[in-house]
Amino acid sequence: MKTHNSKKRFTFLLTTFLIFNLSFIIVHATIRYVSHEGSNTPPYLTWETAADSIMSAINISEFGDTIYVANGVYKEQVTMIPGLSLIGAGTDSCVIYMQMTGIPAVQVVDSSILKGFKISVPNTLNTWGIEESGYASLITANKVVNASLGIYIHNSNSVVYKNIFENIKTIGVWLFNSSSIIRGNIIYNDLNASSTKGIRIEAFDYSYKPIIDSNYIEVKGFSYTSAVGIYKNIGASPIITNNTIILKGPQNRGIFLGDADSGKVFNNLIIAEPGRKGIYNYGIQYLQLYNNHATGNFDDQQNLDYVITVGPDNMVKNNVVTNAKRGVKAWGNENLIFKYNNVWNNVNNYSGFTPDSTNLSVDPMIMNDDSTQGELDFHLQKYSPLIDAGDPEMLDKDLTRSDIGLYGGPFGEKYIYIDLAPKPPRNLTAVVDSQYINLSWNSNTEADFNSYNLFRDTTANFTADSTTFIASFTDTFYVQIIPPGIDAFYYKLTAVDNQGNESQPSEELAVIITSVNEYPTTVSNYRLYQNYPNPFNPSTKIGYKLKERGYVKLYVYDIKGELVEVLVNEVQDAGYHEVVFLGQLGKLTNLSSGVYIYQIMVKNGNNIPVFSDMKKMIYLK
Repeated sequence: MKTHNSKKRFTFLLTTFLIFNLSFIIVHATIRYVSHEGSNTPPYLTWETAADSIMSAINISEFGDTIYVANGVYKEQVTMIPGLSLIGAGTDSCVIYMQMTGIPAVQVVDSSILKGFKISVPNTLNTWGIEESGYASLITANKVVNASLGIYIHNSNSVVYKNIFENIKTIGVWLFNSSSIIRGNIIYNDLNASSTKGIRIEAFDYSYKPIIDSNYIEVKGFSYTSAVGIYKNIGASPIITNNTIILKGPQNRGIFLGDADSGKVFNNLIIAEPGRKGIYNYGIQYLQLYNNHATGNFDDQQNLDYVITVGPDNMVKNNVVTNAKRGVKAWGNENLIFKYNNVWNNVNNYSGFTPDSTNLSVDPMIMNDDSTQGELDFHLQKYSPLIDAGDPEMLDKDLTRSDIGLYGGPFGEKYIYIDLAPKPPRNLTAVVDSQYINLSWNSNTEADFNSYNLFRDTTANFTADSTTFIASFTDTFYVQIIPPGIDAFYYKLTAVDNQGNESQPSEELAVIITSVNEYPTTVSNYRLYQNYPNPFNPSTKIGYKLKERGYVKLYVYDIKGELVEVLVNEVQDAGYHEVVFLGQLGKLTNLSSGVYIYQIMVKNGNNIPVFSDMKKMIYLK
């Protein structure tokens, strides 16, 4: 059994950095202070005699000195000296504000520490927050806002740890000729910027091996942008592990891998809300792609791109791709090793190669991949078929055979598998003829599924309990004879697993018994469901049901009747459909709290309108 251990990997590499590269702090190192309330009389050895500017204290400091900076806004460019520790009072109140453009707000050099500042620059496309050009510096716990470029590290090896980057115009962290460690940072690009990169990596050759680990990157953008979470350009052979990348624009990409002789991409999570590509290997020859999980609304309108794209000599193991339009593609399959992956519930799972029998296509049974149902959690449930189903030559943290999925393999984590109840059955539908009610629904896909429980009453909004229980069975249909004297039946359905856990009830289905002359009829031929959750922030799901194949338009309007977004505008097959509305990605870039209206219109194959409906929903910021 796997025991819980949170993902905290400030490990050997950073420990080594602290021990060997901070050894410059000598016995006679001086501590100095900066405060707008100080007397500004050198040597600034107390808060009462502090310097009133950062550069005043730096100008008289030496290798190994430490400078503490009090709360306040310091409108100056800061150029550090080698071996300096510059410690701010915190990102909420200690601000370095750079008024000039074209130069960095802070320049970090050899063996330095920069910590605890909010670094704010003019809101232009020609400014950046921090430039590091020395060796073995530590940049940690800072917040960079409004910059074109957050941190630029070139020709040096440093650690960038637990910083926050907000409203970045072009690049959050840019590594050039660097083997730096970029770990535990949070990066948000500017919603209105295009072609941004959360982290950019490039070098003149392949000898540089940066580590990109445990960062959280949100990539925003509209239909015309092509922002990327992690962008590896030419050169360098990076290790990219345990990052979470959220795509929030239809052209956004998760991880792009350019030319290199080798690279490692392990245990990364990529969620499209929506997005275009998850992991795209354009030119790494000996790529190791292990235990990544990509899911969500990946939908290239040109029907060309796949969630994961790999090439010759790549080793692709233990990955999961689910719920997208197109799963995995190989642009060249010579010496491609593709084993022990799970590609499931995509419209097209594979292109360019045929997977062998070690690969699965099953419900992964993760804890929660639906943000509308609470906090996302990609750990495996107790009876997931992905447990101990990965590469047998690869071990998990608990030294058992590797799991397929995000937390498996040597870069994963130990945790306890939890047994959840099945998901509620979906798409409960009825067809009525002169004698029978024919119920049907979608099949549950959990590996430990056992049976369904059907409940019925003659009163709407009834409780599914022992008093309304009808039958238990494994089929996905049920036929009931219509008894005389009944005007209506109401049905609910639950799913039960092998351990006896029972799901929440399905949506209630109303079957109104009509006269014999109106048979046969289909109950709920077309239906527009109430969105859920409602109220919502940031997203909600809208479900609808089609009797037959037809042309569907689904719109969202504000309360004034102005169009916000077209959610669906295409021909769709009969059955149940569901679409996600992202409040922050509507055509109104500053979508405000309030009531919105969604409307569906359906035409049949003869272009004749057959159904329309509208409902209200509430968006709360």
